[in-house]
Amino acid sequence: MTGLELAKTIARALEDKLGVDVRILRVEKLTIIADYFVIVSGESSTQVRALADEIENRLEQMGIRPVSVEGEPAGGWVLLDYNTVLLHVFHSEAREFYSLERLWADATQIEPE
Repeated sequence: MTGLELAKTIARALEDKLGVDVRILRVEKLTIIADYFVIVSGESSTQVRALADEIENRLEQMGIRPVSVEGEPAGGWVLLDYNTVLLHVFHSEAREFYSLERLWADATQIEPE
């Protein structure tokens, strides 16, 4: 599975789980840490945890495991690192504060489809 296919798979799963404002940013020409960022918001710590858990479970069933998992839903942010794709699951307020879309404004936005 390519990085783009993985990013789109993650985005579709987040939309199925009612994640808010799912975005895919192509950052491969801007940084070496990943090729794509997938960003999503949850309206509560419970939803942030549910979104992160859903992606971990779905991808694990496909034999794909994160390289690392950082953050805590209670802290407003969880990061799942899938090597070429970084998934940022934010509580809405934390997403506004960190504003990754603004920080990575030069990235190309990809439609999740």
